[in-house]
Amino acid sequence: MKTNTPWQETKRGQGGRAVLKQKALSRLTEINVFVLLLGILAVCVLFTYLIPAGEYARIDVNGRSVVQADSFQYTASSPIGFMGFLNSIHTGMVDSASIMFFVLIIGGSYGILSATGAMEAFIYSLTKKLGNKEKWLIPSMMLFFAAGGSLIGMFEETLPYIAILVPLCVALGFDAMTGAAIVLVGASVGFTSAIMNPFTIGIAQGIAELPPFSGIGFRIGVFVVMYVVAVIFVYRHAMKVKKNPELGIYGFYNRESVRDMFGGNVVFEQRHKLILACFLLNLVTIAVGVIEFGWYITEIAGLFILLGVIVGLIGRLSVNEMVDAFMKGASSLLAGAMIIGVARAIVVVLNDGQIMDTILYYSAAVIQDLPPSLTAVGMLGFQTILSFIIPSGSGMAALTMPIMTPLSELVGITRQTAVLAFQFGDGISNIVIPGIAVAGVGMAGISYLSWIRWLFPLLLMQYGIAVVAVILAHAIGYGPF
Repeated sequence: MKTNTPWQETKRGQGGRAVLKQKALSRLTEINVFVLLLGILAVCVLFTYLIPAGEYARIDVNGRSVVQADSFQYTASSPIGFMGFLNSIHTGMVDSASIMFFVLIIGGSYGILSATGAMEAFIYSLTKKLGNKEKWLIPSMMLFFAAGGSLIGMFEETLPYIAILVPLCVALGFDAMTGAAIVLVGASVGFTSAIMNPFTIGIAQGIAELPPFSGIGFRIGVFVVMYVVAVIFVYRHAMKVKKNPELGIYGFYNRESVRDMFGGNVVFEQRHKLILACFLLNLVTIAVGVIEFGWYITEIAGLFILLGVIVGLIGRLSVNEMVDAFMKGASSLLAGAMIIGVARAIVVVLNDGQIMDTILYYSAAVIQDLPPSLTAVGMLGFQTILSFIIPSGSGMAALTMPIMTPLSELVGITRQTAVLAFQFGDGISNIVIPGIAVAGVGMAGISYLSWIRWLFPLLLMQYGIAVVAVILAHAIGYGPF
């Protein structure tokens, strides 16, 4: 029979009220992202009748299109009709097809990697080895998830590991909050710093016509700072719970019921080690190719296809199993790819209705007297607010970067700084917006409101770091342009 510890009994009533509040919040936020995007698309169609058309002159500078700040002029109105509204969705998907298929290919390759069991075996083996060295468990595991988020955009894929780390942390004398935070906060730090995240920084820089993964040194510095702050925050909580268990939040678990969960014998085999070595080699090859040979998403996608085939063979998957795993991995990102296409439809309507440049002109007029550093911080705030509406980082990049890129030039901010503002606005919010974070803490039996209350001081620190980083990026002319 399952028994409850005293601190669990005292919090049962509070937990019930928190669950009710969480359900009420869910009902307010359960609006499908495609419904929101189509609503925005319809509003933009209406704007083509209300906002005067206009355009800036653009010139080619070293192969990229640059807006001439003093060249704006009004033009003949070109409102979008009903068929234009419908056609824009298909046009948007055609225009963003290369990015959409890039996302699907990477998802498929990751599906093959997951099917080999290498990641699961590595995590299970590492947690067992660190089981008696609990002080190293938090920084080492958070580094793993942060690296995954920063290098390959791993976030949703971390959810299965919560089922391993939460009971392990409870068994070691910590609580469920510690286990959930190791996974979710760790992945969020990586996703936010986005050293080589193909789904956010890769797509945003492509739209901004920046060299792929350029400015990597600055982002590595951000990664280090955010990682250290996050580890200290989680570690301090874990040690407080270790000293006084009544301070913990335990969700579905207690120590007595989890001690027998780690008696299994999952072996981290030689083939698993070889698979992960190939995975790391692939990342190094991509970095060299991007820096030395100017590779972009086509070459990167090709390497991920090759990686999927190689790890599938090493993992002893049949051809049919590899194809099935690829399709499963790709299908898990299908919604995200579709969001990119629908978001692009909004840009199509703004361009075809010839009001994109008018919006830029009005926006620049409003903020032109502000210091550029404050404008960059404003971009960060705008991206943060928008992330609650569009939870897909790649979709938000497709929607906002076509606007933010020329706007950054009009107000004297580098394109790289505008991308950085997008990256922070999208990344930090991932850990609080209803979605993956809610699912993750729910798996541990932690209420969403408890999660937000516990996380709030760390959120303030992360946004503080982001604001300082954006201001610093403007001050140093973070580029190349």
